[in-house]
Amino acid sequence: LPAASGLAEMGAHWIHGPSPGNPVFRLATRYGLLGPEAAREENQRAEVGGHPPLPTAIYGSSGRTLSPQAVSEAHDLFDTLLASTRAFLGAKEPPVPSVGQYLRAEIARRVPALGGGEEEARRLQLAVLAACLKLECCISGTHSMDLVALEPFGEYISLPGLDCTFPGGYSSLPDRMLSALPEGVLLLNKAVKTIWWRGSFREEGDDSARDFPVRVECEDGDAFLADHVIVTVPLGFLKEHHQDFFQPPLPEQKAEAIHRLGFGTNNKIFLEFERPFWEPHQQLIQVVWEDESPLEEPSADLEANWFKKLVGFVILQPPEQHGHVLCGFIAGKESEYMETLSDAEVLGTMTRVLRTLTGNPRLPAPRAVLRSRWHSAPYTRGSYSYVAVGSSGDDIDVLAQPLPEDPEDPRPLQLLFAGEATHRTFYSTTHGALLSGWREAERLNQL
Repeated sequence: LPAASGLAEMGAHWIHGPSPGNPVFRLATRYGLLGPEAAREENQRAEVGGHPPLPTAIYGSSGRTLSPQAVSEAHDLFDTLLASTRAFLGAKEPPVPSVGQYLRAEIARRVPALGGGEEEARRLQLAVLAACLKLECCISGTHSMDLVALEPFGEYISLPGLDCTFPGGYSSLPDRMLSALPEGVLLLNKAVKTIWWRGSFREEGDDSARDFPVRVECEDGDAFLADHVIVTVPLGFLKEHHQDFFQPPLPEQKAEAIHRLGFGTNNKIFLEFERPFWEPHQQLIQVVWEDESPLEEPSADLEANWFKKLVGFVILQPPEQHGHVLCGFIAGKESEYMETLSDAEVLGTMTRVLRTLTGNPRLPAPRAVLRSRWHSAPYTRGSYSYVAVGSSGDDIDVLAQPLPEDPEDPRPLQLLFAGEATHRTFYSTTHGALLSGWREAERLNQL
């Protein structure tokens, strides 16, 4: 942010489940990169299921703050229903294909009892449930929970621990890991154009040298010969380019897994203010559009309504480090539409939204805006993966399988695959990505 001294995480934000079972947490602890809070035993034991239970202000679109009790009732119901999806793991015939359809059917069954049967209270509960679904879209990195498969949904594992951030930024971790490497082994800004495999390549003009099965060709014309290459590019890039990126193309089974698995967009919008309009201890502002219901189709008019997909804002703490900054989260097609707007348009819309929510038409506009654009980014094309309707955890395992497929091949493990989308139970997370890299490194060590 131009005026802020602080740090804005454009990518990963939290360590999800900071406890001993999380390798990111273990490394961060070993390197002394976390604040005192994260290390506390009781924080490591907290079971939050990937949802931040922070001190919260809840604003309704009518410009009032909503009663925490009414909101928590709906939240509790949603959490119960979400937990009940785990029952379908391994089911031969799940009742419906998607998590969204299941949740909506369960909510519909309970409508008469919502809000104690009182009409206005019931409408508010439905609006809060609609907001819960949007938050779930951000967590799953999807446009709609109707795209997320019900049966395998319970395979994802949430580790215990109260999600925490890196005081020095998430990049403080890879920086420390890199410091252990010899000088000059890491090349950045070196885009790869094609990975040739199953070949027999040798250095130009060097007849005495041996053949290599793999040739990595870069956009700038440079090439590297190798016995093995570990591919960690995001699934979104593979979906778009795998046909040309690998020569010869990937086997059909691998290509189909890439096609079937889900990969969507979750973006952040940072807003910096001269002075806060929120309370000093608050860490989260939640947004509820009071006229919405999970049982009604949301509007397809992105231009008019994209901002309604925003789930709320995390307040970056502490202000001494970050300034007065809100970080909004928004997923799906609305999030992709937001990427096409100018900074001025996003800032103007966010100002209008916050004035509506706070009921204060004179709320000062943010002085700066900064946002991620993960869908437009050519080498990611989105944020992270989910198991889509029509796919299963088996597709994740197929994606992770090295090539060539024949284990007896005289030149094994030419292409290895890592990255969050290759971890069956921790997909979408940094710890899943890290573990997948260790898994492939170990595969080569064993060879």
